Amino acid sequence: MFDTRISRLLNIKYPILQGGMAWVADHKLAAAVSEAGGLGIIAAGNAPPAWVREEIRKLKAISNKPFAVNIMLMSPFAEDIVGIISKERVPVVTTGAGNPGKYIERLKKADIKVIPVVPTVSLAKRLEREGADALIVEGTEAGGHIGELTTMALIPQVVEAVNVPVIAAGGIGDGRGFLAALSLGAEGVQMGTRFVCSTECTVHDNYKETIIKSKDRSAIVTGRSTGHPVRVIRNKFAKEYMELESSGADIRQLEELGAGRLRLAVVEGDVDKGSVMAGQISGLINDIKPCSQIIQDIIQDALAQLDRLTSLKGGKLDG
Repeated sequence: MFDTRISRLLNIKYPILQGGMAWVADHKLAAAVSEAGGLGIIAAGNAPPAWVREEIRKLKAISNKPFAVNIMLMSPFAEDIVGIISKERVPVVTTGAGNPGKYIERLKKADIKVIPVVPTVSLAKRLEREGADALIVEGTEAGGHIGELTTMALIPQVVEAVNVPVIAAGGIGDGRGFLAALSLGAEGVQMGTRFVCSTECTVHDNYKETIIKSKDRSAIVTGRSTGHPVRVIRNKFAKEYMELESSGADIRQLEELGAGRLRLAVVEGDVDKGSVMAGQISGLINDIKPCSQIIQDIIQDALAQLDRLTSLKGGKLDG
């Protein structure tokens, strides 16, 4: 039913990707998503190359399904990680926090599919020209580092501007969002926050519970003044950061305050003083379940929505 260019390109059953979330997306989560028919992603983040190599090998030891590694291009280890990915024959790479143009040819020569995350039409067009196989188009509803345009507005504009397949990200967490993304012209979706609240995700339980308890306005944006806005769940740290930001503090002071805060929340479970990165979809997430169940629920819900829309259309035409 949902066979698209993305599912064929990546050789996956369902066109559903798991977000590359630093400190969150390890081999266990990625393997679970891939085994469930989606595309699991290991997030390199700022991790040292040796850790990334080990995570790749651990995933291969428990799954033979396609998977990806996400490279954060601002990482001081980005160049080394590109080399490791090529040597380890990782089938797919996604990229964030920068322009991967200088790496695309090298990765493609190693028979690796390259799928950058983009927040604008202009960058999407540029990366298509430079050889990207597909594009993850992320709206501002997403968790973590974000752009300014909404998913609803951005996806159809990028679809109109490029010929490569588009994957929608930001604010998607159930079958309704999945189907809406396809209606906008996307051929797949990427979800981060929904997969955080899975049984296979190894983040601290406090992190998951914070997302589950959140409401529609719990996910706020910090760091706009720095040019690198980040969406997080409102807590003591976010309040302190925003107060410092509004006082006119420079980027150095803000970076010092934020250093290590994501790890503090993800690993140590301090969800008051740590940075709980999560998207606006958080208010819709109310349970923790296996990745396989998350994906199956999305597909079944999308099919149910299609039936509902077909029935609605028939009723209006007949009436």
